[in-house]
Amino acid sequence: MNAPSTQPSHQGVRVGGLWLTLFGIAWLAVWTVQLTPVQLLLPLQLDTPGGPSDWITGVIWSGLILSIGGLAGVVAGPLAGALSDRTTARWGRRRPWALGGTLLAAGSLVLTGTASGPIAVGAAWVGVSVGIAVLSAALTAMIADQVSAQRGTASALVSSAQAIGIVVGVGAVVLLGLGIGASYVFLAVLILVIGVGTTALLPDPRPTSLLQDGTPDRATWRERMGALRDRDFGWVLASRLTVNLGNALGTSLLLFFLLYGIGSPAVTAEDDLLLLIVIYTVFVVAASIIAGSVSDRTGRRRPIVVFAALVQALSAVLILISPTFIGTAVAAAVMGAGYGAFMAVSLALATDLLPRPEHHARDLGVVNVSANLGQLLGPLLGAGLVALVGGFWLLFAAAGVLSTVGALMTLAVRPAQAHPVATSRSPHRAEH
Repeated sequence: MNAPSTQPSHQGVRVGGLWLTLFGIAWLAVWTVQLTPVQLLLPLQLDTPGGPSDWITGVIWSGLILSIGGLAGVVAGPLAGALSDRTTARWGRRRPWALGGTLLAAGSLVLTGTASGPIAVGAAWVGVSVGIAVLSAALTAMIADQVSAQRGTASALVSSAQAIGIVVGVGAVVLLGLGIGASYVFLAVLILVIGVGTTALLPDPRPTSLLQDGTPDRATWRERMGALRDRDFGWVLASRLTVNLGNALGTSLLLFFLLYGIGSPAVTAEDDLLLLIVIYTVFVVAASIIAGSVSDRTGRRRPIVVFAALVQALSAVLILISPTFIGTAVAAAVMGAGYGAFMAVSLALATDLLPRPEHHARDLGVVNVSANLGQLLGPLLGAGLVALVGGFWLLFAAAGVLSTVGALMTLAVRPAQAHPVATSRSPHRAEH
């Protein structure tokens, strides 16, 4: 079967429906295997019911393990991206890394499911985090490599898949009644089948920056640093880190909040969590698709990103006002709308700022890190805030403050003059 190819148009490089479908499916698998353990499986493995001190200990262990895994991904993502930028294998420069990340993630998921005790679980989870970071770096680079006219749409697929992936994973575990070990095996098979399949089918074109003899074009040190030296790119990274940290504070300890903040019965807590995730997902998907499409048509990314971060901040205010299940459900809808729009358009905004195509994977690996670091440091910070006050109010207050700060950071990105459909090799940028 021939891989779907990109086609040029008068609006810039466009991709067809098959490319977008395969790309979206790949990201769906990535988010499913990453977030299902974060939201459900790891808390279940680490929860120690039996009194206030026990459940707080479970929260702290969960935060530590997720944060250590996140730090491993912080190193692995940009490193794998930089190496893939320099890869000249005959069967592609992104494909080998995507395949390697898939295999590592699948094997580590199985190990996590068989591990007992927080130390063993944490060690296995590091392998999952590294595998996912490597795979994500390769996939994200494909947006900059192959798309210019539909970057908002392609970025919306990434954020939509993030929300849907939680529903797919948690829904499968809850509705099928899978145990912890069986759940990890299910996730391992999912990423193995989809990761290998989409890696084989998605195109991996020869980079234009290679010379005729097939060797990489040489650049000065300043050119190699590319977007990493750019002021506006730095503000986008900072805002993604901050907003994702705020989002993680509002979502990563949700099962503990249902059990010990709202007081949901243990027998219904998983069902309540699934319902909240479904509500969150519907709004993430709708907002990301709408916002991504609007940003493609108008070229005005920055105002959408700022507004979306403020909407997420509003969700934290709502849950502080009404810390009930109904209040949490309303806040989940508002947070989903804000986060979905923010993630879709901020990724497109970051992609518009990339100056050199031979460094796409490295630079976008750093973009992934800025989001993932926030998501994975969130549980650690959140655990500390919960332990500090013996409750959850400070957790959500911090989520609102961080989301607002992220919006203000995006305001520091200076508008530029061109339409975002220009390729990243162009010296012009989008009007944000």
